Amino acid sequence: MTPPSLPAKVRRAVVARSFLVQGSWNYRVMQGLGMAFAMIPVLRHLGDSGSEALEERVARHAEHFNAHPYLSSVALGAVARLESEGESPETVRRFRAAIRGPLGALGDRLVWATWLPFSAVLALVLYWIGLPGWLAAIAFLIVFNALHLTIRLLGFDLGFDAGTAVGLRLRALGVTAMTERVSGVLIFLVGLLGGILLQSGFAQRSGVGVGWAGAAVLAFVVGVVGGVRFWRPAAIVTVASVVFLLLLGLRAP
Repeated sequence: MTPPSLPAKVRRAVVARSFLVQGSWNYRVMQGLGMAFAMIPVLRHLGDSGSEALEERVARHAEHFNAHPYLSSVALGAVARLESEGESPETVRRFRAAIRGPLGALGDRLVWATWLPFSAVLALVLYWIGLPGWLAAIAFLIVFNALHLTIRLLGFDLGFDAGTAVGLRLRALGVTAMTERVSGVLIFLVGLLGGILLQSGFAQRSGVGVGWAGAAVLAFVVGVVGGVRFWRPAAIVTVASVVFLLLLGLRAP
């Protein structure tokens, strides 16, 4: 089925507003108000094509919603497709409730658990091999936002074109496989960073090499035994350890 069309200016307006989807986040409706705010250009474009007044439609889209903020544009596109096709309010409500969990889980795994640490560790590796700190920071921003902005800018069109089949469309894009590949590169970079830090001048002078080697062995054993159940505490320990080593390196003569 050919999807209905939306003017380019309407699409651009929704995408721009999606950057503010968490601007009115609260514990009652979470991202609901932000989603409603982002949907207003679509609802205004549809005019009186439905039986509901604009205020009633906006209020319906302000109901509880919570997903990964970067994937909000995907949800907005899919919901806009339903509205454009004149689906009933109950159908729209059920669809919003059905996609928020999967989009939240996908975004958490892809962005927070994979791409963000990958970008950070890559910047740290660049810094420790000699790149100036400010350039390493810029590298982090460029790498991280390359994915972030791509999702934001292309998500609405993907969701609108796919409609209720947005889950199948995301699966066809191989997002899970890409996440696994980036995770593999992240593991390599963490090992590389660990080697760089252990062989650096401050590590040799302070005699922490053996201790950190033992900690690395212990971490490996814990990872093998616990698997993915320990990824969150492992991430906290890793970040804290890297920060500690950075501080030692900055203080070393």
